Amino acid sequence: MTPFNLKIVTPQGTIFPKTLKDGSNQQVLNVIVRTTVGDKGILARHEPYVASLPIGLMRVMDKNGKYRTAAISEGTIRVDEGGDTLVLVGSCEWSNKIDLSRSEEMRQLSETALENPDITEVEREIAEHDLKRAINRINAVNPPQ
Repeated sequence: MTPFNLKIVTPQGTIFPKTLKDGSNQQVLNVIVRTTVGDKGILARHEPYVASLPIGLMRVMDKNGKYRTAAISEGTIRVDEGGDTLVLVGSCEWSNKIDLSRSEEMRQLSETALENPDITEVEREIAEHDLKRAINRINAVNPPQ
């Protein structure tokens, strides 16, 4: 496989790539994301492409053929004519950096909030969103079989 450039940006800044000791940027061999219309795999020299991303998982294959998984929130993916890929999302957390106990706690809190019969529509939407993000983080650490 041919390596290509990937850039992951959140409101907090650039998550990927990191500059290597020799001054070059990390490149990747494959990116797999869930778009709003299904899963999409990106390889080098992919045709130009733009899609919306819901809360979901993203898998990135490094130049050694190893995948890293990240939990991402809503955003956009864009592949330009040169094949460079930009993922612009609200958040991106690598699975090895996720606090599983905190994610489980958020799942529990969200489920409890949704069981409340007096919950307002706005509170319901927030609790549902928080539940989706918590489950997504849990799945990034422990992928479903």
